[in-house]
Amino acid sequence: MRSHSVRLNCGTTIPVLGFGTYSYENDRRTTEQAVHAALKMGYRHFDTAKIYGSEEAVGNALGEAMESGFIGREDIFVTSKLWGSDHHDPVSALKQTLMKLGMEYVDMYLVHWPVKLKPWACSAVPNEQDFDELDLEGTWAGMEMCLQLGLCKAIGVSNFSSTKIRQLLDFASIPPAVNQVEMHPMWRQRKLRQICGENRIHVSAYSPLGAPGSFWGSTDVVNNPIIRSIALKHRATPAQVALRWGLSKGTSAIVKSFNLERMKENMGALDLRLDENDMLAIERMVERKIMRGDFLVNQTTSPYKSIQDLWDDEI
Repeated sequence: MRSHSVRLNCGTTIPVLGFGTYSYENDRRTTEQAVHAALKMGYRHFDTAKIYGSEEAVGNALGEAMESGFIGREDIFVTSKLWGSDHHDPVSALKQTLMKLGMEYVDMYLVHWPVKLKPWACSAVPNEQDFDELDLEGTWAGMEMCLQLGLCKAIGVSNFSSTKIRQLLDFASIPPAVNQVEMHPMWRQRKLRQICGENRIHVSAYSPLGAPGSFWGSTDVVNNPIIRSIALKHRATPAQVALRWGLSKGTSAIVKSFNLERMKENMGALDLRLDENDMLAIERMVERKIMRGDFLVNQTTSPYKSIQDLWDDEI
């Protein structure tokens, strides 16, 4: 898997296929078993976050694999994320994450959303009284401190529009290495990929299949007739086609399935090759954002009074 990796602007390399560990049920044992299975299949990038509640399970499984000599710490890439309620102190938040993971550092630490919440707000869906005034400059200074203290190898953001990336670059001493966003054949992020590309910021795709099976996701991507016909042509699966499309654009992808067959199937995307006609056909697909972030919008306390505000009209 290390050969299937890209070099980031900070010099570290990120495997192009990441294993997502968000689970609505969040069963610790199931998550640990899935991580063990993923390691055996060759996954080396593991994506978690404080709000997922999976940091301990991920840390346990990876710790066991390292103790047994199956892998070394340098062989894996671990990403976690700063939740809105920790914007006031990213260093303390990351230290808590590291305690849960049982690790001395993470490879990547991301600002989960451009949203600051009150320190006591620990729900994935904030209440109206939970929002705080966003101070992105202060948050990013804390992220840079995490890097300088050696608590992480790289810092980045998630769910940032092109406009917010530009705003961040205006004051950042250290630019973000990654912007992790929703991206798939039905939400292609052309403008964002261009802005990030110009600034050497790597785009990592979450929900690269449209998040089928999650409570907010959709099967529209894998069931799309264009994707299905390309899959038939290549004797591949629709999921492999959708993943390969993203990888062909130079992005990495975070795949989330604890189903062993699908985990293997997703790995198969690394061996698929799409031709020019396939890529052109996908460019003609109607676009629709699936994770809109409505739960972060309100008329009173949120900095975002509308969905257009949250995404700076890039929706």
